[in-house]
Amino acid sequence: MARSQWSFTSAVECASALAAKKVSALELAQDAIDRIERHDAKINAICVRDFARGLDAARAADAALAKGETGPLLGLPITVKESYNIAGLPTTWGFPAQKDFRPPEDALSISRVKAAGGVILGKTNVPLGLGDWQSYNEIYGATNNPFDLGRTPGGSSGGSAAALAAGYGPLSLGSDIGGSLRVPAFHCGVYAHKPTFALVPSRGHTPPPFPPLPLDRDLAVIGPMARSAADLSLLLDVIAGPDPIDAGKAYKLALPPPRHGELKNFRVLLVDSDPVLPTSSEVRGAIEELAGNLGKAGVNVARQSPLLPDFAASSRLYMRMLMSFLGAFFPPEVIARVQDAATHLKPEDVSLAAERLRGITLSHRAWVLDDGARARLRAQWHELFRTFDAVICPIMPTPAYPHDHSPEQEMRRIDIDGKHHSYPDQLAWPGIATLPGLPATAIPLGLSPQGLPLGVQIVGPWLEDRTPLKLAELIEREFGGFVPPPMFND
Repeated sequence: MARSQWSFTSAVECASALAAKKVSALELAQDAIDRIERHDAKINAICVRDFARGLDAARAADAALAKGETGPLLGLPITVKESYNIAGLPTTWGFPAQKDFRPPEDALSISRVKAAGGVILGKTNVPLGLGDWQSYNEIYGATNNPFDLGRTPGGSSGGSAAALAAGYGPLSLGSDIGGSLRVPAFHCGVYAHKPTFALVPSRGHTPPPFPPLPLDRDLAVIGPMARSAADLSLLLDVIAGPDPIDAGKAYKLALPPPRHGELKNFRVLLVDSDPVLPTSSEVRGAIEELAGNLGKAGVNVARQSPLLPDFAASSRLYMRMLMSFLGAFFPPEVIARVQDAATHLKPEDVSLAAERLRGITLSHRAWVLDDGARARLRAQWHELFRTFDAVICPIMPTPAYPHDHSPEQEMRRIDIDGKHHSYPDQLAWPGIATLPGLPATAIPLGLSPQGLPLGVQIVGPWLEDRTPLKLAELIEREFGGFVPPPMFND
């Protein structure tokens, strides 16, 4: 069965076709469902199917379109990360004990997607507790990369990235605290946007069985994923904005327009590697090619600047603050084991692994001091963005690696040009934007010699999400973007 003309079409293009009556919402939904049924036995991206309700929503969208109604997502198929509450569907976060949990109401972002006319077809797979760059759990099994089934699609939004790459609709929703939007986008050759911290309310993106209360989980965000840069803005504009029941956030933020509308006007600081966590030759090569293309297009590209915050210091700070937050939910026996290990750390040991241990056992006083250091870091970034409009840098050190489901992540190793590095140290590159809460857009840069996706992230100024998003659009328009996986390009 050959792919239809809509299988890899962007959401913006689909919306135009719907408005022009060149296709129906039902046809778009059925095309995505057909692809899921044809291909997902191999990929395992969609862990919860909701086809009947999705087709009903598509029929309702067609009826609305026939009446002349409009909506930002009206009639567009979308998948959603399993971690979002959708009434009537399981929300497990991969925890076996929660396999039967079904929330009674939708997450706020899901309500907004439905109100905008989005057609939700199902949920996408995640790792246990959303805590890995591989997407597997005991309930739903493992998700494979559509470009190489023996490799990770990334995580924790790995199911969403794989679904997009395989043509299961043009849009998906994910989340990010350690790169969980950007890493799978990188590994599957699609787009994702980590919004400015707290720009998108996360009510209902909640570990089961906790109630869906308004809560800004430190460092964590939810955001859009797509196969085209412009589609990110389409979905972001639907889900962004304050939570109406959060009394402390009763305001409406109007995001400023992008700083520039043409490539030649952008001032970019481009980073391709760092001793803290080197990048592979394939990643550096893709960034080098991008640098050359940007230079030819008239972009002001700098390769270094004293304004860039110290990557080693900020990475250590990020490890502590991230693990301080995550460690709050560890079981007592794990905390006891970590506390024992942390007492044996030498003061001069400032490795990223040591800082992760310290973070898990961080006192409130120490956290407050670290939060002050983060405030100074944000001021440094603010100063940098007086000179530059964006920072382009790696997302991960290597293309997608083979599945490694060994239980102790601290014992895993990642091969970077023949040298082994600690698997969790990969947090450093996503952390460059996560720690200060900055917006970052992940974009693809073609394929490696082995046929694996490559890409970068575009980090922008606080609350200026439209600047990295616009730069992503311009780069896609000028140099190309998503490439369908050969195995599933049918």
